[in-house]
Amino acid sequence: MSNRRAASRVPEMSWFAWGDPSRAEPLSDSVRALIAEALGAELRDLPPVAESEVRLPPSALGGEARTAITAALGGDAGRLRTDDAARLRRSAGKSTPDLLRMRAGAVSEAPDAVLLPAGHDQVEAVLRACSEQGVAVVPFGGGTSVVGGVAPLRGRFSAVVALDLRELDALVSLDEESRTAVLQAGLRAPEAEELLAERGYTLGHLPQSYEYATIGGFAATRSSGQASAGYGRFDDMVVALKAATPRGTLEAGRAPSSAAGPDLRQLLLGSEGVFGVITEVTVRVRPIPRARHDEAWAFPSFAEGAAALRALAQSELRPTTARLSDETETFVNAALSGKQAAPGCLVVVGFDGEAGEVEARRAATAAALTEAGGSALGSEPVADWRHSRFHAPYLRDTLLSAGILAETLETAASWSGLLPLYRAVGSAVSGALEGPEGKAVVLCHVSHTYPEGASLYFTVVTAAGAAPAARWERAKRAAGDAIAAAGGTITHHHAVGTDHRPWMPAEIGPLGAEALRAVKSALDPAGILNPGKLIPEAE
Repeated sequence: MSNRRAASRVPEMSWFAWGDPSRAEPLSDSVRALIAEALGAELRDLPPVAESEVRLPPSALGGEARTAITAALGGDAGRLRTDDAARLRRSAGKSTPDLLRMRAGAVSEAPDAVLLPAGHDQVEAVLRACSEQGVAVVPFGGGTSVVGGVAPLRGRFSAVVALDLRELDALVSLDEESRTAVLQAGLRAPEAEELLAERGYTLGHLPQSYEYATIGGFAATRSSGQASAGYGRFDDMVVALKAATPRGTLEAGRAPSSAAGPDLRQLLLGSEGVFGVITEVTVRVRPIPRARHDEAWAFPSFAEGAAALRALAQSELRPTTARLSDETETFVNAALSGKQAAPGCLVVVGFDGEAGEVEARRAATAAALTEAGGSALGSEPVADWRHSRFHAPYLRDTLLSAGILAETLETAASWSGLLPLYRAVGSAVSGALEGPEGKAVVLCHVSHTYPEGASLYFTVVTAAGAAPAARWERAKRAAGDAIAAAGGTITHHHAVGTDHRPWMPAEIGPLGAEALRAVKSALDPAGILNPGKLIPEAE
């Protein structure tokens, strides 16, 4: 097998919203009135401007740089685009601040060109040319970043280009004996699953960004999917990878495990394109499960539900999927699906595998959850959750149009620190948003568990107010400070980008920051790769 491409292609993302805007249904007047009452605020519509009204700054890519980059792209001028439509769609990610700017047509920063390399060699040649010409490069995959990871910052350079990897979209090879697959970085998740399914395999990686995110993006951000308890995080799946840097190619990973010094894969996993551009990833794959079973459970409180998940995570009973919603999220999700909420908190567990194995794990887990104080609710609540799993970003767009901010933030901590962190973040966000423009509703769930601890994923809903970007920035700053003070990580799976960079010194310390800058200097001496992301500035 060599370079097999998916028959279906994921449609391009909207320039001002998530995915296909036609999938975002408007709010009814009655629902909007209920939300306004719950938030204690007047709602102001925030419709997007027409694309024809958006004015981008002129391209600053000079003629000499354009000639050098075109040569690096094999002399094909069609692989270097400077039209407004291409530039606009690589001007931002999909965070609420990104969408607010795009909807308002306030695109003061846009890439000066969009590059479409045909393969690894062209990526490497482009990086070399951009380094020589002093042009910043922002790697671009699915454009799903919610932390400013694809913001076209030029730093000290005269121009910045978006390096779109969409043509690196092949399943290069599948080793069925070793159960590994080599995937190109621009391959989007649904396309990867389609190609693997043809041979009976799956990655089992299903983050909420699944419909648009790419393989390279998963690796560059240490992505984590809803079935991480069973399949692992994406960085757990990576056996080897290949990256282009301005100084040449870096390949890491030769065996399932090695004692040949520090693991160089870890320099690139989570590196967000600041050290190099990941072009190819060798990942562990698994046979498509023959059986799947889901169950929902009710627990009287978030604390009791968390204790039950901790017991599972520290035992041999770990489900493929394990998720706990707090009381508020349990109520809101039930209301959105038109169902009556279970009392207390909802726990979702799912099992993938062979039929006998699934039944054995299900029965043992049910016994453990019953002993922990849970009440079985059957499979129907999980079906509702799975059905709406990828609709949440569209709901965010619907709410934003109606003047309602609905944004997420996430962290993780040890089990002993989880509940204090949960309370600290909820209190900080609510306090930052409480005022004349209304209040906030803060929802939370645990979606990734480990023997040592778990993630916390918060959803914050509040009125946009007169200055929505400033309002959300205030909440985000309060949350980040609370996370750092409570000893949580500033990000569990959204990555650092620009948004979390202010808290990186607290996360890794001054010596850790110096080590990252040293790696940057070795691989990208001119500093062209994704300026302003991940690495704290030197003091």
